[in-house]
Amino acid sequence: MALPDLPRRSFLRTSLAGAAATSLSQTGAQTGRARPNILYIHSHDTGRYLQPYGHAVPAPNLQRLAEGGGIFRQAFNAAPTCSPSRASLLTGMCPHSNGMFGLAHRGFALRDYKQHILHTLRGAGYYSALIGLQHIAADPAAIGYDKVMSFPGNHVENVAPAAAEFLRASHTAPFFLDVGFFETHREFRQPGPKEDPRFSMPPAPIPDTPETRADIAAFKASARVMDEGVGVVLNALEAVGLAGNTLVISTTDHGIPFPAMKCNLTDHGMGVSLIMRGPGGFSGGKVNDAMVSHLDLFPTICDLANIEKPDRLQGTSLMPLVRGEAREIHEEIFAEVNYHAAYEPKRAVRTHRWKYIRHFDGRTRPNLPNCDDGPSKTYWLENGWRERTVDTEQLFDLVFDPNERRNAASDPQARAALTEMRGRLDRWMRATDDPLPRGPIEAPKGATANDPEGTSPNESPKVIR
Repeated sequence: MALPDLPRRSFLRTSLAGAAATSLSQTGAQTGRARPNILYIHSHDTGRYLQPYGHAVPAPNLQRLAEGGGIFRQAFNAAPTCSPSRASLLTGMCPHSNGMFGLAHRGFALRDYKQHILHTLRGAGYYSALIGLQHIAADPAAIGYDKVMSFPGNHVENVAPAAAEFLRASHTAPFFLDVGFFETHREFRQPGPKEDPRFSMPPAPIPDTPETRADIAAFKASARVMDEGVGVVLNALEAVGLAGNTLVISTTDHGIPFPAMKCNLTDHGMGVSLIMRGPGGFSGGKVNDAMVSHLDLFPTICDLANIEKPDRLQGTSLMPLVRGEAREIHEEIFAEVNYHAAYEPKRAVRTHRWKYIRHFDGRTRPNLPNCDDGPSKTYWLENGWRERTVDTEQLFDLVFDPNERRNAASDPQARAALTEMRGRLDRWMRATDDPLPRGPIEAPKGATANDPEGTSPNESPKVIR
């Protein structure tokens, strides 16, 4: 794997073989089939801007995974921010239910780390390992993995070989392997010959300029490196003969780190890649257009491994879709934002036809610290982004306005849709005991938050006392 623009570090100085082998036997499900291994491999800030989703961002290893497994074209997170998104996937609960209201490195945490899926899997005989990025705890030891390996920066060139070595070790129990890459978070890699800015196209919300072309070219370079890491891990899995009984889950946390994407409740922020391959029907290059959520992965794993699901789960198993027993499992998908760099409380509900977003902070201008710094953000700022208006309510017709640019909330012809979508959101907030209607959500003591009136997430934040 050629990675010329970051220095290579020694990825592993001790063998993982002893740590991976446990005294637990590979537990059989009631059918007699060995319980599947789970390989959860995730990137940072990638959205769906990848080759398998039709974008000009080459990702041949993810393409290979999709062609051998299945791809979900309408997959969404429960929160388009880093820690809340990951925490929701791993607990099967939305952020205001699991307590992850903000970023782990800024002082936010789960209410109960025992709600992490590894603890449910442990009860069924699984060994758990974390290699690389996790982003749901300031100290990964709080999560409870049997084995934790992290590296400075958690970049691909360290994480991928360590994960491959784990897979090559001897395993006497089914495993849950969590492999996290920093890529494609900013700062991006330097573009190589395959990422020529002259022939690159910025993402849909961003204008086509020399600055923004250079920005997306750098993103493409990071995506190339990320995909190379995926290839290292998949090759190891296949070389040791584990691919047939391993469910591979490849996804990301939220949209890419450009304006109007990451930390936004449009599909540019909520939409995520989700590619799965393994036993139980995740094969054959299937494409599924049903709306699905990160919340659905926990119950799916339980169903596949024949493990009783905790009552607290808020998602629905994907297995009826995979087995061809249902075309849809959701009429609606919900997502939320509370804290990112700054406080920005908002909620969204999506159906196949409509998206409804409601802001709860009373602001009428963009919350600029919640957008990562970069050339595309600079271009927007230079052209008056700070003075743009943000509507309290937003309604988008996803058939005629798939990029969610025309707010139809004040359109008389959309009044019935607005009423319906308001009702859907209100019912969900009541059913999940969302604290937001009772007033602003307080950050925990010691957490940090930026001033929403600021410009950059890198400005000095305020410590909550």
